[in-house]
Amino acid sequence: MSCEHTALPDPSVILAEHEDRLRDECGVFGIFGAPDAAVLTALGLHALQHRGQEGCGIASFDGTRFHTERYLGLVGDNFTGPEMPTRLPGNASMGHVRYATQGGTILRNVQPLFADLSYGGFAIGHNGNITNARTLRERLVDDGAIFQSTSDTEVILQLVARSRRPKIVDRFVEALSQIEGAYALVCLTNKKLIGARDPLGIRPLVLGELNGAPILASETCALDMIGAKFVRDVENGEIVVISEDGIESYRPFGAQPAKPCLFEYVYFSRPDSIVNGRGVYEVRKNMGRRLAAERPTEADLIVPVPDSGVPAALGYAEASGIPFELGIIRNHYVGRTFIEPTQQIRALGVRLKHSANRRIIEGKRVILVDDSIVRGTTSRKIVAMVREAGATEVHLRSASPPIMWPDFYGIDMPDRSALMAATQSHEEMVEALGVDSLAFISVDGLYWAMGETRRDPYAPKFTDHCFTGDYPTRLLDQERAARENEPQLSFLVEA
Repeated sequence: MSCEHTALPDPSVILAEHEDRLRDECGVFGIFGAPDAAVLTALGLHALQHRGQEGCGIASFDGTRFHTERYLGLVGDNFTGPEMPTRLPGNASMGHVRYATQGGTILRNVQPLFADLSYGGFAIGHNGNITNARTLRERLVDDGAIFQSTSDTEVILQLVARSRRPKIVDRFVEALSQIEGAYALVCLTNKKLIGARDPLGIRPLVLGELNGAPILASETCALDMIGAKFVRDVENGEIVVISEDGIESYRPFGAQPAKPCLFEYVYFSRPDSIVNGRGVYEVRKNMGRRLAAERPTEADLIVPVPDSGVPAALGYAEASGIPFELGIIRNHYVGRTFIEPTQQIRALGVRLKHSANRRIIEGKRVILVDDSIVRGTTSRKIVAMVREAGATEVHLRSASPPIMWPDFYGIDMPDRSALMAATQSHEEMVEALGVDSLAFISVDGLYWAMGETRRDPYAPKFTDHCFTGDYPTRLLDQERAARENEPQLSFLVEA
């Protein structure tokens, strides 16, 4: 049985327009056998807030019943107060922060999703995207399934519920064997905490421990938040089952080379996290170092586009010998406002989040370093702002290669027709952005930053499809939509 509390949308107005940024995916966290497990889960989710800011949820089990709470908005705005242990009691808990890669922001899609199954309760949280969810969903609906959300995660829940295997682990394996795409999953049952990573390890998942209580989390920064110890990465294709009897590991899909997503290092993961054995901060600095070697230019200042461009800009400055300065200041408190977003306020655009540091920039030749360029709209506004602050030259450098292809594995990336690098020549981009020069790190340079000395185009060690068009899995639903000449899939909303 579950006692669930859901919240209505916050009445405050989200002011900023949809930015020209890659929107973060989702984050998962679970802990088993710890007092006040839900409180620790909330803290872990707070550390993972960068992975999704649209919704958050926590499920706990107190030995008798499940308790769940789901909200639109941020973790810190909803999971607070001394009554938290009373609201979500139990020694086992899991949670999720969400950003939808497609579809609207609606409460019924906020995770964890929960169902009472024949053998007990089952809560699930998912980071990734299932590329055959539409096909599976239609088959399930034809068989009589009733869906309560538009999330691809519910497809997994339905498949687990319909399995006739005797054990929950076997049911879970049977469900996963039918899906394609990327996933890092955390599930909670009456007796177990279960984690799973897709066969290629596209999305990250780590195993930790706090005073003997095992933990599953998207990133190591969530372990650091609560003083937990990192144990190891959950391996690609691995299912980890945690119970009172200990930790069991299953590898039902056979051995395959891992291909983690490069964008975890370029943008998504927190700089202080260690992902697949690599420190994200150091990788990003390496990107800047390589970018300086590949695309040098004379300038007076290196200025990062905050915050994600800072490590690469530091690396660029170190390699080039050009001074690093905070020539752009970010306002971290702009997200919500009760001020009505009039046209006058909307016209402020990027200035709501970024301000030029005029005394630093004026009269200088500036190299702007950003993590990536997607549509180009925000980059154009930032360049204009820096010029208005008195910069004599503006050179833009991207710490990721040109983004040429959309993502279908949990990143909110626009259709190819909206990707600047896919639709414009280099000269057209320079003119559209209003820069004196524009350059990107090469794909081989990005591999170098990861510690790989060469890139085998026939067997890449990472998922690099956004730059190369080399997708690591079948895209069954997308292929079907293309055959049927459909503009967009109507569900598959979860990341």
